[in-house]
Amino acid sequence: MAASIGGGGGRGKRYSDNNEINVTPFVDVMLVLLIIFMVAAPLASVNVQVELPGSVSKPAKVKDPIYVSLKKDGTIYIGDIQVNFGNFSERLVSASGKNYNRRIFIRADKTVQYKEVMRVMNAVQDTGFYQIALVAEDRIDSSGS
Repeated sequence: MAASIGGGGGRGKRYSDNNEINVTPFVDVMLVLLIIFMVAAPLASVNVQVELPGSVSKPAKVKDPIYVSLKKDGTIYIGDIQVNFGNFSERLVSASGKNYNRRIFIRADKTVQYKEVMRVMNAVQDTGFYQIALVAEDRIDSSGS
């Protein structure tokens, strides 16, 4: 005696093929990963205060660099020309010859506050220059410290 497993030998309901993708497992995995990264991200931040050393790397060879300098009294220079923050963007575009692929070197006095350096860096990026380099003091130190 043979038993019919398929619902009475084909006389029952026929189910059509499901052609749709079930995204529920994918969403579940993404939510788990999101939670993991939300928990892990604050653990990766650095809260240790250190005094950073000067640069011991060799200077990059750049043809016709554009220097933006911040003096301790708050004045801003593009090359040797003093500019104010109001016309900084147009002066920077003019100094670069409208070439937005040029690297901008930012030099800041060591007593200038970090927020002022970031203010200038943001202005450089808002102008359309995304290749920014910070200039450090040259310290040739053979001891490695």
